[in-house]
Amino acid sequence: MGIGKWIGGIIGFMALGPLGALAGIVLGSLFENGMNQAGQFFGGGSPYNGDYTAKDPYAGERDSFLFSMLVMASYIIRADGKIMHSEMEYVRQFLRRNFGEIAVSQGEQILLRLFEEAKRMDRENPMGFKNTIRECGTQIAYNLNYEERLQLLAFLAEIAKSDGHVCQAEIDALKEVAGIMGMSAKEVESMLNLNSDTLDDAYKILEIEPTATDDEVRTAYRRMAVKHHPDKVANLGEDIRKAANEKFQKINNAKDRIYKARGMK
Repeated sequence: MGIGKWIGGIIGFMALGPLGALAGIVLGSLFENGMNQAGQFFGGGSPYNGDYTAKDPYAGERDSFLFSMLVMASYIIRADGKIMHSEMEYVRQFLRRNFGEIAVSQGEQILLRLFEEAKRMDRENPMGFKNTIRECGTQIAYNLNYEERLQLLAFLAEIAKSDGHVCQAEIDALKEVAGIMGMSAKEVESMLNLNSDTLDDAYKILEIEPTATDDEVRTAYRRMAVKHHPDKVANLGEDIRKAANEKFQKINNAKDRIYKARGMK
C-alpha cells in the first residue's frame, strides 16, 4: 500500500482532530515528494495486497499508534534544542524492530517533516508547536486506553535516554506530555529508571518511596503488574506486545531487588 492510500484509509481516531490534520500536512507533503513505496505504510513485513484490514484488522490502530508516537517523539527530541544522532538512531532501530524495514525510511522522513513543521509553527507563534502537541495529547488521552498510553510513554522515555543522558528539559517535556495524556510524573520517573539495577531506582520503578511498608510494596507491585501487563497492548501487534513484555520483566526485576533487600517472599 502506498502512502496515498494510507492517508485515505486511516482507521480510527487519527482520521479526525489535530492528529488527523497534522497527518494530512506531513504525509501529504511526503506523498507529493514521491514517497510512495509498495507495501504497508508502516510494518513492511506484513503484506496487505491492497486490502487494508482483511489480513490485519488492527493495522489502522497500529499505524495510528505509531504516528502518535512519532508526533510526541518530535517534541521530546527537540526539547533540549538539538536533534541528537543517537536519538534518531534509536527511532530507526525501534521502527525496524517493531514495524519492519519499510517503516525505517518512511518513519524517519515523517519525523524530519515533523521537525520542519514544528519550526514553521514556531516562527508564526513561539507556542505554536507546543499548543499542537497539547491538542494531540488530549486526543491521544481520549482515544488510546491507559495501557496503550503507558507503552507510548515507555517508548518516549527510551528515546530520551538513548544518548546516555536525560537532561532536565527532556524530563520536563516527558512530564508535560505525560500529564496531557493523563499520566503522572511518577510514571515518567518509573519509565526513566527501568534500566537501572540499583535498589533506590527499584522503588522509583514501582512508584513508591523506600519508606513504604512491606504491604505497600506488595500492593504497589500488584498495581504495576496489572497496568503494565503485556496482554493489555496485544491489539497493537506481537512486536509491541514483546516490547511491553520486556518492560514487564524489568518491573519484575525491580520487585525482586526490593523483596531480596527486605527479606520478603
